[in-house]
Amino acid sequence: MKGAHVADPDYTVKQIDELDAAFGGAFKRVRAELGVESFGVQVVDLPPNSGELYPEHDHLHDGQEEVYVVLRGAGEMQFADETVRFDQETVIRVGPSARRRIRSGPDGIRVLAIGGIPGEVYTPQANSEIGGPEVFASPTARSSLVD
Repeated sequence: MKGAHVADPDYTVKQIDELDAAFGGAFKRVRAELGVESFGVQVVDLPPNSGELYPEHDHLHDGQEEVYVVLRGAGEMQFADETVRFDQETVIRVGPSARRRIRSGPDGIRVLAIGGIPGEVYTPQANSEIGGPEVFASPTARSSLVD
């Protein structure tokens, strides 16, 4: 319509490799960079054969459940009683009480992690803010990143 005012677009576009990052670049602060307020979302980049690098953790402290999707590479998700192959054809949901650790394969792995607390308003953790502290929020986390 000629002369009509078009509202500012309600979207944000960013390149993953240009996002604010923590923990040596392994933790990309997607939520903060995109201005997402209703859930947590980050990208995790692990180098080849990451071993114990990614923190073994649960979310008993905050009740968050998470969904993980591989964007590139492959590896495994380790739980207390099972290890699951993790590649681009796999989607994994993890509840708050399950301890988990991602380990990359020989080509490394890039994972999209989405989280929220069922039935509650999402409150971002300080480490997910741009320039936020490089501390892992889970009090029981174990990793060379947080030890």
